[in-house]
Amino acid sequence: MLRTRTRTPLVIHDHVTDALKTPALIRLADNVILARFETMKVYAALGAVRALLDAGTIRPGQTLVDSSSGIYALALALACHRYGLRCHIVASTTVDATMRAQLEILGATVDQMPPSANLGLDQQRRVARVRQLLAENPDLHWMRQYHDPVHYLGYHELAGLIADALPDADLTVVGSVGTGSSTGGMTEALRGLGRGVRLVGIQPFGSVTFGADRFADPEAIIAGIGSSVWFDNVHHELYDTIHWIDFRHAMGGAVHLLRGHAVFAGLSTGATYLAAGWEARRHPDRMHLVIGADTGHRYVERVFARHAEAIDPTRTRPLEITSLAELALPWSVLEWRRQPWRKTGTESNR
Repeated sequence: MLRTRTRTPLVIHDHVTDALKTPALIRLADNVILARFETMKVYAALGAVRALLDAGTIRPGQTLVDSSSGIYALALALACHRYGLRCHIVASTTVDATMRAQLEILGATVDQMPPSANLGLDQQRRVARVRQLLAENPDLHWMRQYHDPVHYLGYHELAGLIADALPDADLTVVGSVGTGSSTGGMTEALRGLGRGVRLVGIQPFGSVTFGADRFADPEAIIAGIGSSVWFDNVHHELYDTIHWIDFRHAMGGAVHLLRGHAVFAGLSTGATYLAAGWEARRHPDRMHLVIGADTGHRYVERVFARHAEAIDPTRTRPLEITSLAELALPWSVLEWRRQPWRKTGTESNR
């Protein structure tokens, strides 16, 4: 006898951004849930553009410009398409032909940086190019995804969805730090709703954001989870724990996630999944929400095609450290304990 299943009603959306922004929630273990996004930064871009239009800061037909390594570029182009704005992207050298074609068809103009010796130089070149464009055309509006707190607003909506889906559990959010807006905005809003939320942030080696800039990870292509320049939108006092994870371990996490759960997600999700597994074993009483920011398509050649080389993440564990002085490759973890950042002088490199 066939079992009757409850059907989930389909929703008709007026614009594709409404369909793209909502994550799929997938159970990976009893106390681990993956929030899988096609492109999570749609929340940031939509929330920011709506707020700026409502405030009169920008107007329909104006050109919005920003620097991006990929997924924010697409999110901003989609938001501009929705609200009748023009879009100019200063793109990282890591933006591939598939992403660039989407941006151009959506109507965005694209400045792409030439190949660089490292992602730090790429990022600095992008910021310099944005400043040049603003000097040449003052009517451009710089979205400043790294610095403008307006990018927090869209994630408050996401926090409400998460609160409804996971109403009773003590929650640990595990996600890449990046610009600070996604994990910061969502956690800030969840705590505002009275939820007891631990926030675990993921960083690559080489990122200035949490003091790992003295390290180099030669294979690192984890664009979007760390930076060589300072981000004002990172509020260090929101984070309970920080994991620094190198390329090889992030790759192992991404391949293991696909092999074990059939989830094809990006490299930052691989790193987050790895850290969340370790956290979940240490805290079995808490529910862990893994933020899967994007799909794995832009990592096919450099990650998934090399799956035979991937390490088994179940056979590795982080070095537990008590200060940044002890930080070491390939994977370290520190209890940050919601401490504010102690200024070092690098904060002016923006």
